[in-house]
Amino acid sequence: MGPCTFKACPDGTKMWLLDLGTIDIDANFVLAGGHQNFGTASNPNPKHKRIDLIIYAVLIKHPTAGLILYETGCHDDMEKHWGPMYDVSPRKHYVTKNRLDEQIAATGNSIKDVKAVLMGHLHADHSGGLMHFIDTNVPIYVHDLELRNALWCLYTKARADAGPYQASYLSPRLNWHTFDDRVTELFSGITMHLCPGHTPGLCCLQVDLAESGTFLFTGDQFHVKENYTLKIPQGLLGRDKNAWFVSTRYIERLESLIGAKLVYGHDVECFRALKQSPEFYQ
Repeated sequence: MGPCTFKACPDGTKMWLLDLGTIDIDANFVLAGGHQNFGTASNPNPKHKRIDLIIYAVLIKHPTAGLILYETGCHDDMEKHWGPMYDVSPRKHYVTKNRLDEQIAATGNSIKDVKAVLMGHLHADHSGGLMHFIDTNVPIYVHDLELRNALWCLYTKARADAGPYQASYLSPRLNWHTFDDRVTELFSGITMHLCPGHTPGLCCLQVDLAESGTFLFTGDQFHVKENYTLKIPQGLLGRDKNAWFVSTRYIERLESLIGAKLVYGHDVECFRALKQSPEFYQ
């Protein structure tokens, strides 16, 4: 990676972090190897550790592009839509104020005013809120590799990956827009970085703010801080471990070059340490 030059968002840009509740999951999904309990000959059925994962979205009020949403969280009626997968990672904390439309309203904006949605990847805990944008003609931006992989998994019924993708969220009634570069500046100060590993087309979001500095939202490249700080790969949620390590090195270099604040995909402690809506960054 050579010298990096990115434009800052225009003056007046505001960014809110939206709390969409928590789920919990067996830690073996998130952290690989012997870092969590696993069966042995002498203890074939150990008690498994479960961890809480934050679900969040990012809302950006951009002076020239309008209201931009990064990711959408789980479906409002997650239990009904997820089916058996809900038993794997059920909701832990979720009340009415954690709904996507309610979180956006708390910022003084309306979900009806969103002009673009950016998707880091299309698993159900990130794309469930796309239901709000069906038949609205709001552009949904996602990497070409991610959309292709999601559709392949769904419609060839790929055993390993069909579950995390949901057909009802990947509707042809959404206004899909794809990009295919490693680094794509979609709007001034808002850049997507392709970081495969968790999925083939996962992208991290970089937001360059005039006052608050640069944020890098890693999405599920790093579910929790240990994935990055201790270089522990994902467990059962990882797809391509070699690609994951390459993407990890890419993010290390990027963080060093641009001085970004990293925000992990589901780390509760990391998220709680940041300003949350209605407070904002600018």
